[in-house]
Parts: sequence; structure tokens; C-alpha cells
Amino acid sequence: MDALKIRNLKKSFSVPGKVGFLPVVDLPELTLEVGEQAALSGSSGSGKTTLLHLIAGILPAESGTIHLGNVEMTGLGEAGRDRLRAGTIGYIFQTFNLLQGFTCLENVLLGMSFGKGADRAYAMSLLGRVGLGDRLDYFPRQLSTGQQQRVAVARAVANRPHLVLADEPTGNLDPTNARQALALIRQICTESKAALLLVSHDPLVLAGFDRVLSLSQLNRAARKEVE
Repeated sequence: MDALKIRNLKKSFSVPGKVGFLPVVDLPELTLEVGEQAALSGSSGSGKTTLLHLIAGILPAESGTIHLGNVEMTGLGEAGRDRLRAGTIGYIFQTFNLLQGFTCLENVLLGMSFGKGADRAYAMSLLGRVGLGDRLDYFPRQLSTGQQQRVAVARAVANRPHLVLADEPTGNLDPTNARQALALIRQICTESKAALLLVSHDPLVLAGFDRVLSLSQLNRAARKEVE
């Protein structure tokens, strides 16, 4: 069974001051096996963030299908997509998206609350595994950029997702922290048997993956922009 299967996925947006819609995603096919780790090379304007938001159910698809395991994401309403995302997908944002008024532990627990429920012991163990066992009560502003990324990783896998999406997860990190964060993301995905789809334009990041796909080539909407 595939962790992710996309067929004929399309998404367009209206453009202020112009008639009609601008195609942003036009993806004939993309498949990710259970436990597989793949990278998407995505330049600016290739539709990478829109694609990840479609897979996560943050945005509704215009047409086509997205299957997460045996469930068709595109066949669900907004509430259904939210529930499926909470229990199935972990999302690592480039800007981390940590809640500044909450501690490290509270950020992870809050993420859990949208899934099967908060598990304090497991949240603490995850933060310990990412090297923040002594920073549970620290707020994001009290952490380095690399430490904030570790909290984001712990939060993303806290609900034991089947699929982890990572949008330029090393883009705001220095080379040393970038290497550590990438290794951590891949290690935790391997241990939890979660598939990983990571978007990056960094050649050093992409070189570490056996399967690298060019979103600029896969996405027909992006190809039309180039042409």
C-alpha cells in the first residue's frame, strides 16, 4: 500500500486585476511508498508550498485525487481533511510556526491535542530524543534557531503520522544545524516508519536522498511558466 498517491491534481488561483485563473499545480502523478523517503527539488514558483498544502488538506484541490493510504483526501470536506491531517500527517514548516506564548512541551502537547490526544510522557520523551529534555519549560524565544527546529520536528511526529511533509526545513539554519536537523528528521521518520516528502532547493540536502524528483518538471503548471 502506498503512503501517498496523487493523480491528475490541479489547483488554480485568481489573480487580482486579471480575468481568469492562474494554474499553480497541474500534477499528473506522484506516488510515495510506505516508509519511503523522497526529496522534491523545487525552485521559486514551482508550486511546492501549494502542493504540500494540498497534500495536507490545508487547501482543497480543484480536481484530481490525493490518497493517503486507503483514504481519499480530496473526497473529504474541510472538517474531514482536518481530522485526517491531525492523525495522519506531520508537517515541518520552514519558519517552524511555533506558538511563542507556549513552552516547548506545550507546543508539542498542543499538536497532539488535534489528534488522538495529548500524551505528556510521550511528548517529553520526544523532546528528550531531539536533545531538549532540559528545555521543556523554555519558550521559543529562549531557544536558538536550531533548537526551535528540533521542537518543530518533535511536534510534527508527535501523533505518529504515516506521512511527514517538510517544506525547506533547513532553509533558516546554518550549515551545521542544517545537517543535524536533516539527520534528525530522517532518523525519526525511519524509527516511526513514516514516509517523508521533503522539499528543498539545496543541492547538499538533495544529494543525501536516493530518490529526488524535480517538481519544476513534474508540475505542468510550472513548466508553462518557464515556457
